[in-house]
Amino acid sequence: MARTSRSMSTNRRAAVVGAGLVVALGAAGCSGTETGSSAAPTSKATSGSVPGTTAAPAAGAPATVHHITQAQVDAALPGLDTYAAEALAKTGVPGMAVGVVYDDKLVFAKGYGVREVGKSDAVDPKTVFEVASVSKPIGSTVVAGLVGQGKLAWDDPITKYDPNFTLKDPWVGEHVTVADMFAHRSGLPDHAGDLLEDLGFDRQQVLDRLRYFPLSSFRDSYAYTNFGLTEGAVAAATAAGGSWEDLTESVLYEPLGMTSTSSRFADFEAAPNHAKTHVDLDGTWQAKYVRDADAQSPAGGVSSNVEDMGKWMRLQVADGMYEGTQIIDTKALAATHTPQQLMKPLANSEAKPSFYGLGWNVGRDDLGRLRLNHSGAFALGTGTHVNLIPSEGLGIVVLTNGEPVGLAEAVGFQFLDLVERGAPQRDWLATFAESFAGLGEEFASTTDWTKPPASPAPAPATSALVGTYANQVYGPVEVTEQNGKLVVVVGPDKVTAVLNPWDGPVFWYDTVGENAAGKQAATFAIGADGRATSLTLEGLNHDVPPAEPPSNLGVFPRA
Repeated sequence: MARTSRSMSTNRRAAVVGAGLVVALGAAGCSGTETGSSAAPTSKATSGSVPGTTAAPAAGAPATVHHITQAQVDAALPGLDTYAAEALAKTGVPGMAVGVVYDDKLVFAKGYGVREVGKSDAVDPKTVFEVASVSKPIGSTVVAGLVGQGKLAWDDPITKYDPNFTLKDPWVGEHVTVADMFAHRSGLPDHAGDLLEDLGFDRQQVLDRLRYFPLSSFRDSYAYTNFGLTEGAVAAATAAGGSWEDLTESVLYEPLGMTSTSSRFADFEAAPNHAKTHVDLDGTWQAKYVRDADAQSPAGGVSSNVEDMGKWMRLQVADGMYEGTQIIDTKALAATHTPQQLMKPLANSEAKPSFYGLGWNVGRDDLGRLRLNHSGAFALGTGTHVNLIPSEGLGIVVLTNGEPVGLAEAVGFQFLDLVERGAPQRDWLATFAESFAGLGEEFASTTDWTKPPASPAPAPATSALVGTYANQVYGPVEVTEQNGKLVVVVGPDKVTAVLNPWDGPVFWYDTVGENAAGKQAATFAIGADGRATSLTLEGLNHDVPPAEPPSNLGVFPRA
């Protein structure tokens, strides 16, 4: 149900974890913004499939020809520094940190702004941020480590390690693999389960309820699902005989010396030098909300700083090697960099395809070089971005403590322009701000709440509406009277919303949480005896794209 005090309450995609935001830039995005190597933003990814095939570099293969020199990187860094400070000031986002790796070194790490608005504590390279959906490529790195250790295979079915797991189509539930989940090609609808998390359902409760969601074509459709990926990660952890949170430490964080990185929200909160999350409320940035993403930790729950992220980027561009030691198996890691799923149909014969790998946006640029990137976004106050050109040994990570406004992506793409072309090729901040501004509009209410009915029918008597309603996805909801107002109470966290009369049995309520969708309709069906027989909460019917048949997940018959 979404924040009541925000003008951008329709930002349904900013979930890490995320939930995620979806802005495809042609080749390669949250908890996830999709950004790639082409220049112009295009529409939201929908469906399609291609086989992904790449091979690990052969032993003894000739060295990669580099097109980017140290001199180019050195020349670009002052411009990056200037642009980062200017872009931060222009957006008003309180704080940001930027890290750049090149030639197996962290060549730039700097903080800008403050950790919390209204306080003087400055952001520095050690400041810990929630990275939101940048957790996904980190998570696929961990699974690649387990695959390299022989604990599982990418193509192992989920049910091999979680026999109780299933989906609405039992055959699909039996055959969906770890790789399918990390490539977002299971057929689950976009962001399936995120609304359950908003209402207080824990990880296992959400994963168990994925079986009730309608499915698109298996392995023939792309839909970004934080909890689908989380199920894949949990299955991998079970195969390895540990918890996901512990394995991220033993497989990746400890071998790389990522001492400030964690997959637990409690560790983020306990870090003395951590950045608060912020939202823009009517032009004023405020540290108003807290985003605990533990339920979807593999998809959006990592916290880190740019120094640690630099170590991870070095490992990515070095085929799993770090400081002379093979930390992650080269072949298992290469699979994560392989196109696995076409994210959107091509608009024309000249368009570049957009692919998702395993936790990464994957593409090729005009020189044929592999390009990897991903963004992270929490509507409650985080925007992040990582962008790599592995063959050049080059990467940039940008972490911010403000809701997604395109700042992180703009800084990343500005830097790559400065390195490769010596000057920006477009106004990246304006480009990404425009892309982010329309996110979530498809989940707005079908009712125009600015135009009340000319002659609204009276609302049914409160006594006819109060009671318990329930369905198998969200469980029971209670409609009660509190302080003279009709309210609905939903989920384990007992999220409460006032039902405001609109027209007869139709009421409106303000949604709350990460997946904000503005005002939504609550509609009662009235039986012959004058009592309500069911309640439909529009805000919980948004777990399938509006172009598809209604899921009816938000319909609650009277219990």
